[in-house]
Amino acid sequence: MAEAPLDHERVFRERDLYRGLLNLNAHSSPDACLEEALKLVVAATSASQGYLEIFDPSDQSETSWWCGTGFSDEELNRVRQLVSRGIIAEAVATGEVVVTASALLDPRFRDRDSVKRSKIDSVLCAPVGGDAPLGVLYLSGRDTPGPFTDGDVTCSKEFSEHVAPILQNLVRRTHAADVDPTSELRQRLNLDEMVGRSDAVAALLREVELIAPLEVGVLVTGEKGTGKTRVGRVIHDNSKRRSQPLVIFDCAVVSEGLVERELFGHVDQQAAHSPGRIASAEGGTLILEEISELPLTAQAMLLRFLRNREYCPVDGDRLVTGNARLIATTSSDLHECVRKGTFREDLLYQLQVLTVRLPSLSERREDIVPLAQFFCQRAVEKHKLSRVLLSPGAVRAIEASEWRGNIYELSTAVESAVLRAAAQRLERVEASHLFRENEKPEDALTFQEATRVFQSYLLRRTLEATSWNVAAAARKLDLTRAHVYNLIKAYGLRRSQGPD
Repeated sequence: MAEAPLDHERVFRERDLYRGLLNLNAHSSPDACLEEALKLVVAATSASQGYLEIFDPSDQSETSWWCGTGFSDEELNRVRQLVSRGIIAEAVATGEVVVTASALLDPRFRDRDSVKRSKIDSVLCAPVGGDAPLGVLYLSGRDTPGPFTDGDVTCSKEFSEHVAPILQNLVRRTHAADVDPTSELRQRLNLDEMVGRSDAVAALLREVELIAPLEVGVLVTGEKGTGKTRVGRVIHDNSKRRSQPLVIFDCAVVSEGLVERELFGHVDQQAAHSPGRIASAEGGTLILEEISELPLTAQAMLLRFLRNREYCPVDGDRLVTGNARLIATTSSDLHECVRKGTFREDLLYQLQVLTVRLPSLSERREDIVPLAQFFCQRAVEKHKLSRVLLSPGAVRAIEASEWRGNIYELSTAVESAVLRAAAQRLERVEASHLFRENEKPEDALTFQEATRVFQSYLLRRTLEATSWNVAAAARKLDLTRAHVYNLIKAYGLRRSQGPD
């Protein structure tokens, strides 16, 4: 193994490494710490590609945190699943740094399938931690001629020794904070397909637990696509009426002249009574979607039903008694509708005895990826596809995006992406399957696509203005540094190479 000459460039790289390692304590999350730590050691060793993996202390067969650099998404997937697992296993098992000028020629590794398949050349692999390694550092290829040197081995050892306790403390703190606030509620409630473990979802479920057993109406508010009808179903499924009918009626899709007939039923010329949705929900629950769209005449009839449990079918001459619990949903401001004269104030008072507000996805961003994974699996089952998963690149793109259409927009985007990936006979959804803005003229972009184009442009411009100083760019954009790193990955931004 050749010894690299001690030159000023190496001294400066090692100086930057040690300075950077001292700053790692400032991080509060393992993800951001891993990103910066890997960047430091890759620069110090002149590696072309790097991968840093931290095992879950409770089960080392699973990986909780990882990051890579210099790899395409496809290469990174192979590194995580197949590439050089033999070499990584060697480093973890022996607790020693493994270094080879050519894994294809090294008798320790040349017969391993992962080495043959990926044609691995110069490799340096070091365990992170002591007797029971916390993780592993994997470096391959070099930006400068020659194999990894003794200096690189020393550098990787010192890096691993220094970074291990920092990461261990971060992992320990993360595990202590990683408590699902919805777990106890899920044990007590019937929550089919209610995905999420954020504090916002936990607060919502606590409200549902209190409201569901009560024999009163409920008003569910929230932005479009937040899942208001789903929450209405959950309330019904956890009420005393769960074994009785659940009827859903969208006030926005039926013409004004037919709403009353659909809702309250009607009597024809032969005096035959055609029951409406209230009668169909007898003993159970009626969900009225977008109640702000209900015409004023129908609002008056609904108010009578809510007050007296009586209503008169259209063209009928006598009152009918009904026993259906009402759950109304709206994405409109009903107080504003009252001011405009399109909604009855007395009906609003009757409806808002119990009100549940659904949080938008921007208020529960930690639920976005679990929701996307759920929608991916649901699309696979719905369309009877073979195994399709979200790639790391797709996950980063999903995390970085603003879902103004909330859960409905996210579910539609993921399902469409799964179908595009399956049509190409791929097992992984990539970011290009989710967002296809590069294939469209600017005036044909959706709001989501146009937003991504602008965010990518703004981020690139800010990074170039700050000479790719991520911390400075984060300050200018009023974002966290970790979020800027996620956006760089999500949009595939790379620093342009200037003249030497």
